[in-house]
Amino acid sequence: MTKTVSLLFGVHAHQPVGNFPEVLDDAHRRCYRPFLQVLHRFPEFRFAVHFSGWLLDYLNEKYPQDMALLKDMVARGQVELFGAGDTEPVLAVIPNRDRVGQLRRLSDKLARKYGERPQGAWLTERVWEATVVPALADTGIRYVTVDDYHFLCTGKHADELRGYYTTEEDGRQLDLFPISEALRYRIPFAPAQEVVAYLEGMADDNAAAAVYFDDIEKFGIWPETYQWVYERGWLEQFIQGVLASKIIRAETYRDYYARVGTRGIIYLPTTSYIEMNEWTLPAEAANAYAGLVQAEKAHGSYEAHKAFLRGGIWKNFFCRYPESNWMHKRMLALSERVAALPDDRRSGEMLDLLYTAQANDAYWHGLFGGLYLPHLRRAVYGAMVRLENRLDRVAPRQTMQGIDLDRDGVDEIFLHNDDLQAVVKLDGSASLCEFDAYRLAHNFGDTLRRQTEHYFCKIQSQPDQLSQHSGEGIASAHDRVAFKHEIALSDLEPDRRAVALFADQWQHDGAAQDVAYRLAEASAAGLEFVAALDGGELRKCIVLEGNRLRVSYHAHGNVVGRLLTTIALAMPSCDGFAGRYIHNGGVPGGFGMALELEAVREIALDDDVLGGHVALRASHPVQLRGAPYFTVSQSEAGFEKIMQAVELGLQWRLAGAEMVITLEVNQGKKHV
Repeated sequence: MTKTVSLLFGVHAHQPVGNFPEVLDDAHRRCYRPFLQVLHRFPEFRFAVHFSGWLLDYLNEKYPQDMALLKDMVARGQVELFGAGDTEPVLAVIPNRDRVGQLRRLSDKLARKYGERPQGAWLTERVWEATVVPALADTGIRYVTVDDYHFLCTGKHADELRGYYTTEEDGRQLDLFPISEALRYRIPFAPAQEVVAYLEGMADDNAAAAVYFDDIEKFGIWPETYQWVYERGWLEQFIQGVLASKIIRAETYRDYYARVGTRGIIYLPTTSYIEMNEWTLPAEAANAYAGLVQAEKAHGSYEAHKAFLRGGIWKNFFCRYPESNWMHKRMLALSERVAALPDDRRSGEMLDLLYTAQANDAYWHGLFGGLYLPHLRRAVYGAMVRLENRLDRVAPRQTMQGIDLDRDGVDEIFLHNDDLQAVVKLDGSASLCEFDAYRLAHNFGDTLRRQTEHYFCKIQSQPDQLSQHSGEGIASAHDRVAFKHEIALSDLEPDRRAVALFADQWQHDGAAQDVAYRLAEASAAGLEFVAALDGGELRKCIVLEGNRLRVSYHAHGNVVGRLLTTIALAMPSCDGFAGRYIHNGGVPGGFGMALELEAVREIALDDDVLGGHVALRASHPVQLRGAPYFTVSQSEAGFEKIMQAVELGLQWRLAGAEMVITLEVNQGKKHV
């Protein structure tokens, strides 16, 4: 019998919810359009594709002629459509009812648009937990793709991973295809003829499959790939090489699945792909893990031992990043409220907003992942704030609630009215960790603290240049070291506390210390905190009054010194041209500039992206210092500084008079 191999070629297309339209359009120009155009010319090359639901909607609306190519390829049986959660959630971290809802929504969408319900599903970031099996099976999904690494962790050998296996959970069955890491790293980076030869080397006489399913963005969006894949013809050369081979059969997963049986039962551990397992670890542990990997590679034993070098799991991101954990627990609480509604009060719009809040990208960070990107977090919070506002209309909450929402052992108090919501963490700081404006659907407390990242060691040791790549082909983003911005070592210093609104320091006798408050009173009327200071005490009150947040300070006794309160405001325009300060009828600068003003009573922060402005007023003159707050992170394009918030420092001398600071949130532009 002639040895053959079935190439099960699949690509996954996704853009984060909240990404800029110009980014989507550029991705279509450099990747989605040329990819579809090339594949459409080769009807015999069968493959699979997954588009996340919201990206599919965007492309169909804006580029119907290009997307008609996809519909034509589906109709002629060339392409198999894969399902998933509609907004690309990590299924393992959302409730089962939402898993089912998300999966059904995309499957229904594909059936309406293309006349085909998917049998296979793309598993977001290949995050595997056995708990996702029931939802997948209950929505008609028969098989998913995960990394071969998942299988190696069970003790399987690479030569056993040329087909699919069967698992079960809670009485439901699901079949699992192992994605070849060797193919992921070769396609499309190695020369086409080398990849074809590698595929031919995978042939045997036992219905062998070469399983590939990876990001389509590698075909045009990753650095250097547009020129390599299209201008230099890699994709066309690869397809022609596969079709010319007498050994390789280009086949859809569906056809292979119908023709070939399972290789047996398997139970996978909770894991994701190898790189993700490193990214989930905190810096110190990630350094140790990377050291073990490098040592194994140096000894030539890595391939044999990598299944036993286990990193973290995806849910570790909630431990690593308190901001991610807070978003996640806010989303879960809203999901509970939606589920608790009677059917006649639960609207499709509510589910739209909930599912948008479950989009994965803003919850994690590695080489990819968008936790560090304010516009992606803003999309999640925008959906949650809108949803919360709608829920309050049909099932009102108490105006004051105390709960440990994020399960960190410290309670939070939620104060809200029809316009605003203030969330105060009872950690002794009496500061706001969240500040929502319902009419603007925005959380002004959406910032991200600086913390040490594992890859900072590359910044400290590498020159400002692209890492060298030897041999033919091009370098993968995993192997590149590049700098988008000039980064100083001081930019890498971690924060000692959370970035918040109204975080206070008492300055006296040449020293400064954080003010430590205790909660004295909490009611719907507001919160009162008390702090003991040398010579007396400081009282701090937080109140919501319509569209104003009112924070007052009153020193009692013989307290001397100065008080500094820091207000970090997440302004959507960040350091772009659309954000500006307005003071005394003029514009002293934009949010990306340093600002120093004396004896300030009022200043406004006007933001065109927000569609509104914030007016800050003080009852007595204060010294004001404003500065952009940056974090440093990495992406496939290199290391970059990202503005997270505007930090305003207000300072005044403590005296007997009460200081009242208000933040008034308004819709519309602030006129000079």
